[in-house]
Amino acid sequence: MLVIIDYGMGNLHSVLKAFKRLRVEAEVTADPAKIQAADKLILPGVGHFKRGMDNLRERNLIQTLNEEVLDKSKPILGICLGMQLFTKSSEEGNVAGLGWLDAETIEFSFPKEEKKFRIPHIGWNSLKLGTQTRLYNGISDSPSFYFVHSYYVRSNHTEDVAASTEYGLEFTSSIVKNNIFATQFHPEKSHDDGLKLLQNFVEHA
Repeated sequence: MLVIIDYGMGNLHSVLKAFKRLRVEAEVTADPAKIQAADKLILPGVGHFKRGMDNLRERNLIQTLNEEVLDKSKPILGICLGMQLFTKSSEEGNVAGLGWLDAETIEFSFPKEEKKFRIPHIGWNSLKLGTQTRLYNGISDSPSFYFVHSYYVRSNHTEDVAASTEYGLEFTSSIVKNNIFATQFHPEKSHDDGLKLLQNFVEHA
């Protein structure tokens, strides 16, 4: 059983719909007991970093997630805001994150003359794959995925970087560290390659 964690930050049901297309049993819930009983977890999300952390705290989910992910090594996939919440901190609200990854969440900032780099970064962009390839089995060497974000993750450990992307600078667009998986892009909105990535998480995480 796969659980999609409901912490009030949106995009949950599009993720659920993607797993239904894959015929994978999944449920959206904030119930700690169901999170504990799950085989694997998904933390999606669209929105403000501080609000995301506040919502996790208000729903008493942080301790449960720490126990399941850090203590029990349960596989988890963070998507978009979910990936950012795995980091130590964010410039969006200047607050601490879950701290599972040695990384920070940084705001995009470009000179005014760089008009082609609009914020937020919206649309399709390619990945440069690293050495952590479990999520990318059966996917082309330079795939494109769909992004919507104004902040990006900067990882302090290159060995954790599963993929990077160029958008005015090179940023970390996917991380794999032991049982922790993350994508800045939205696999649920990225057609066949996105579905393949979600299937890889189910089968190989």
